[in-house]
Amino acid sequence: MKCDVISLENETVGSIDLDETVFGVPVRGDILARMVNWQLAKRRAGTHKTKGVSEVSGTTKKPFRQKGTGRARQGSMRSAQMRGGGIIFGPVVRDHAHDLTKKVRKLALKTALSAKQADGKLVVLDSTQIKEAKTRDLAKTLEKLGWTSTLVIDGTEVDANFAKAARNILGLDVLPSQGANVHDILRRQTLVLTKDAVANLVERLK
Repeated sequence: MKCDVISLENETVGSIDLDETVFGVPVRGDILARMVNWQLAKRRAGTHKTKGVSEVSGTTKKPFRQKGTGRARQGSMRSAQMRGGGIIFGPVVRDHAHDLTKKVRKLALKTALSAKQADGKLVVLDSTQIKEAKTRDLAKTLEKLGWTSTLVIDGTEVDANFAKAARNILGLDVLPSQGANVHDILRRQTLVLTKDAVANLVERLK
């Protein structure tokens, strides 16, 4: 499929053929959901923790005799029903990551790229190279282009001046092609790929 290539000045400087096997895959919401859940699960620290009966401070001595007091029988001050007692089946430190096959992860990235292409939210950029790392100038350029929520994916390395200028712009993310992932693609409205990024992604996913 043909796609126009534009410059940062919003001028058409050519066209590019997008591979159908990477940018023309049927959009499957279930695959995207599985991939996003997998990514977010891997990010979780898993450091949540509550103290169980064996960990809270307090005596294990029977607080009062079994019968004759008129109160409910108790065996320990550490029990869950007592004030300051342990939590039963509370969260423990653990890893939330789970397995997802390479085949599904590869298909999910293709699906995310195809979804942006199908929605008309995919833009191919000639290059991200700019002369000076000026945030103000880049912000004005993005405003003219209408990019308010954008992910820019460059080639193997992001242009240093562009990355530095984009660092403080709200709603703009910049990644090298190796860092392209489903969650970041879906969380931004517009996906901008440089010509180098397109070539790298096709080589990686085809």
